[in-house]
Order: sequence, then structure tokens, then C-alpha cells
Amino acid sequence: MSESTTEVLVGGAVLAVAIGFLVYAGQATGFSIGKTGDYPLTASFRSVEGVTVGTDVRLAGVKIGTVSDMTLNPVTFRADMQLTVKDGILIPDDSAAVISSEGLLGGNFVEIYPGGSPDNFEPGDEIDDTQGAVSLITLLMKYVSGSGGDSSQ
Repeated sequence: MSESTTEVLVGGAVLAVAIGFLVYAGQATGFSIGKTGDYPLTASFRSVEGVTVGTDVRLAGVKIGTVSDMTLNPVTFRADMQLTVKDGILIPDDSAAVISSEGLLGGNFVEIYPGGSPDNFEPGDEIDDTQGAVSLITLLMKYVSGSGGDSSQ
């Protein structure tokens, strides 16, 4: 078998591009090996429609973490969610977690509305003030059926 220099160089270039793509994809998705410096918070929602594991957690429109786990609580019939927040971001302990939408066709994300408390959440604390997802279909059905409008007309 004879190997030409051109084939070795092209193969090396393809391999370098593939490794570069994997590194870029890992950084874009927030994946890293041995990642530390994040802390967990929990929250319980009535509805988490449109939110999955990996969904962004945002504060003032800036991504500060992700949804790391969701389970159904069989006692309260609410969705218990675990959020992972970047270390160094201090969230007041009277803040609210709301499932917001990016628009009519956009996806949902968890938005943190900061409170004014001088004390901050500690790792593992629970966000008590939550607001679940608002179903666009339910709102449209109320509007179409007339039950969501003013009945005095």
C-alpha cells in the first residue's frame, strides 16, 4: 500500500475540522466534561407545557442556567423541576420563576423575576413563587367561545 502525502494531509484536515465542530457544538450547547460551578434550585409548577430538560433558565433575557430534571409529584400532582444556575449569579430568595414564551411560534423557557430581598437562594433551595405555562390553545378557545370577553355588549 502506498500512501501519498496529499491523502494524509486531506485526512488530517478532515479530522481537524471534525474535532473543531465537536468542540464548537459542545460549547454552544453548554456541555463540558467535568463541569463545576453550577448550583441547583428546585421549583414546583402547575404546568410545564413546552419545557423540557435542557431548556434555558433566563434572568433579564440572559441565559443563567438550564432545566436539569423534571418529575411529576404524585402527592401534589404538580411538576417538580430542578434548575441548574451558573455559580456566581446570586438570586434573591423572594424571586419568582415563570414559564415564559418567546412568542407565538417560539419555544418556552423559565424566566426568573428577581425580588428585592437582601438574602439569596442557597444551593438546593426551592423557589416558592412560581407561575406555570399559559396554554395558547386554551386562551384561543376562551376567546372564540366568548367566555373570555366582556359580556355587557
